[in-house]
Amino acid sequence: MSEPVRGLVVSHASLAEGLVQSVRQIAGADADVLRAVSNEGCGPEALQNAVRDALGGSPAVVFTDMPSGSCAFAARRLTLDRPETAVICGVNLPMLLDFVFHRELPLPELVDRLVNKGKAAITGSCRETPPHADRAASR
Repeated sequence: MSEPVRGLVVSHASLAEGLVQSVRQIAGADADVLRAVSNEGCGPEALQNAVRDALGGSPAVVFTDMPSGSCAFAARRLTLDRPETAVICGVNLPMLLDFVFHRELPLPELVDRLVNKGKAAITGSCRETPPHADRAASR
């Protein structure tokens, strides 16, 4: 791939902008590396046009907040005419940070990596024992 992949976060309300701003603050990423689009106030056609305009002509990964709904549908429709575009649904901050630092990878390899990174970042527990509740504290 001749140029690094660009990223676009497409979400409901202001989620995309918040995620993109967080990535920029943490990683110092340029505005052209990762952009945000909200579906707020957009019908299906307007959202698809906004996503198309934000992507430009570069190879890209479109990150959406959910696997269904207007954001994912708009992104998937665009991939029909853009072979160098991938869609990843269920975006999270660790996934986006990894994207910024590995966007030079070939698109299929990058997508696999990002999905794995995003899944690995999701953890949970109901209750931890006191010594493990704050892993940053000295023991």
